[in-house]
Amino acid sequence: MNIITLEEHFQFPEIQRVVAKYLPDQPAFHQAAYDPPLAQLEDLGEGRIQRMDAMGIDVQVLSNTSARLPALPAAEAVPLAREMNDRLAAAIAVHPDRFAGFAALPTPDPEAAADELERAVRTLGLKGALIAGRTNGRFLDDPAFRPILAAAEALNVPLYLHPAVPPQAVVDACYADLDPAISLSFATAGWSWHLETGIHALHMILAGVFDRYPGLQLILGHWGEMIPFYLARFDEALRPVTKHLQRPVADYFLQQMYVTPSGMFTLPPFILTHQIMGAERIMYSVDYPYIQTEHARAFLEQAPISPADRTKIAHQNAELVLKLAPR
Repeated sequence: MNIITLEEHFQFPEIQRVVAKYLPDQPAFHQAAYDPPLAQLEDLGEGRIQRMDAMGIDVQVLSNTSARLPALPAAEAVPLAREMNDRLAAAIAVHPDRFAGFAALPTPDPEAAADELERAVRTLGLKGALIAGRTNGRFLDDPAFRPILAAAEALNVPLYLHPAVPPQAVVDACYADLDPAISLSFATAGWSWHLETGIHALHMILAGVFDRYPGLQLILGHWGEMIPFYLARFDEALRPVTKHLQRPVADYFLQQMYVTPSGMFTLPPFILTHQIMGAERIMYSVDYPYIQTEHARAFLEQAPISPADRTKIAHQNAELVLKLAPR
């Protein structure tokens, strides 16, 4: 069984040094406890492939979240995104049977981001884009970002909506006044990353984004960032006040979003997500190198689902959505 994973990360040290000059006072995107050895994060060659083999992963779809392009000045984000995507495409070209990639977008300049998405897909062969969190406090339903959404729909490529640190005002209001280590975890991997990303996706639904762009597809990690577990509640509570939408709230989630596990390999959330969304809306991810486990393959192989559903989740859905050639 081939396995394709969609939330697998890398960084280029030279670009990280440039970013650090512009965001010297910004906290790191991830907690120190989650930091892998830099050599693994920066390796796009044989070392990464050996670890993929050890985990039973055939193809990684690579993306960079650590550059924090949404937080950079637009004038700096644009050339950095181009360089990052060029270098990613070059690395993929060396191992095209093992790697694919999501583009980095300079979202502080939405027009330039739309142009870069088109270049990344049409010229570089990347398979969509990954966007980490808000840009200048704004969700993607802000009218300023319509060029990006329109480009993704026109190109028929997905946007992977990835967590990011919430705005400082949210951190101060909800996650402060605890031991600093607890506050950091609570405001990131322990809770807020997932809540923030789920809010982002729901915000896009409620703002009518998917009526405006009915072909747009999002991907959410961490089993849908809490949404599947409350989907019936959202639909029931919001339906009376969403007469402006063309469909029930739940329909947008079930018809225009995919989910992956992002290394959360426990059975109860998987079973619920499978029941709510069906195998056709689930793809796979490990969140390498932040998560490294030989259990990744075994979890899917042993899951209590049909062989047909297992195949869809392992690779068929990714091949269809990302237009990857079957192995």
